[in-house]
Amino acid sequence: MKNILITGGAGFIGSHVVRLYTNKYPDYHIFNLDALTYAGNLENLSDVEKMPNYTFLKGDIKDINYINGIFEKYRFDAVIHLAAESHVDRSIVDPNAFIETNVLGTANLLNAFKNLWQGNYEGKLFYHVSTDEVYGALGKEGLFKETTPYDPQSPYSASKAASDHLVRAYGNTYGMPFNISNCSNNYGPNQFPEKLIPLFIHNIRNRKNLPVYGDGQYTRDWLYVTDHAKAIDTVFHTGIRNETYNIGGLNEWANLNLIKLLCEKMDAKLAQPAGTAAELITYVKDRAGHDRRYAIDNTKIQTELGWKPEMTFQEGLEKTVDWYLNNETWLNNVTSGAYQKYYAEMYES
Repeated sequence: MKNILITGGAGFIGSHVVRLYTNKYPDYHIFNLDALTYAGNLENLSDVEKMPNYTFLKGDIKDINYINGIFEKYRFDAVIHLAAESHVDRSIVDPNAFIETNVLGTANLLNAFKNLWQGNYEGKLFYHVSTDEVYGALGKEGLFKETTPYDPQSPYSASKAASDHLVRAYGNTYGMPFNISNCSNNYGPNQFPEKLIPLFIHNIRNRKNLPVYGDGQYTRDWLYVTDHAKAIDTVFHTGIRNETYNIGGLNEWANLNLIKLLCEKMDAKLAQPAGTAAELITYVKDRAGHDRRYAIDNTKIQTELGWKPEMTFQEGLEKTVDWYLNNETWLNNVTSGAYQKYYAEMYES
């Protein structure tokens, strides 16, 4: 049985990866390492927590002694590294937290992996999950390719760029087999409601303002989270080692257009007059260093590995809205902070 460490596995994307691997690969033992900060929620994984090939480890990648200890104890054959501070607004307020987790935390994992296997890397892999934001911003035309020069514009994207460079450096210097994937905006169930889609669903439900930065024309490429999890699985098992793969949805939306579509769907779901939700749209001061447009060229992963997104945006958004409306208790627990009691109830009682 292979021991696979998934960091940040109680978070939004991580929980979907943990669920996929735990169910799909009974011959892997999945270790979910999460510090359970504000965005880590074990309720996301209540359906797999009793499975025999799943173990939760509460720990912080910044704690070098803890990281070294679990690598020595469990001898992980592979790491899928998702743990990160990821919210741009938070990085502007507290950049050091992003440097400590995303850069130093990644270095701790790389060193522990290197020290454990000491060059004997047959069948081993360090897979680092990153973001399209490392490439900076696009104009009206063009797409991010794997060869696009890095040009990060926020403390968050700079910290992720630094961690990408570290992974490649360990591959080049120590012969460590690695893969990196850079993904576009994810959406879907279990996303912490600081991000646009769950935040606005929650606000519309509670008749709160919908804050729109600047002119609302900032454009993003959106990918349904289970499609991302499947892409990670594809790269993990069939990707060419020491290669980078861009993962995108080929699904660009200007923020304002997306918000208006979401308002229409929420009006219908809540059986309220058309235009009711849109009345909540409120333009606010633009964010510092706001990148105008991101869009990914995913030709490489499609042609080399055969992956492509399965979920259409209309279907994915419908599923997402339905999930949040049908899981109001989950959303209330997250917004109130009550979800943080789950670990104590399940693991300390």
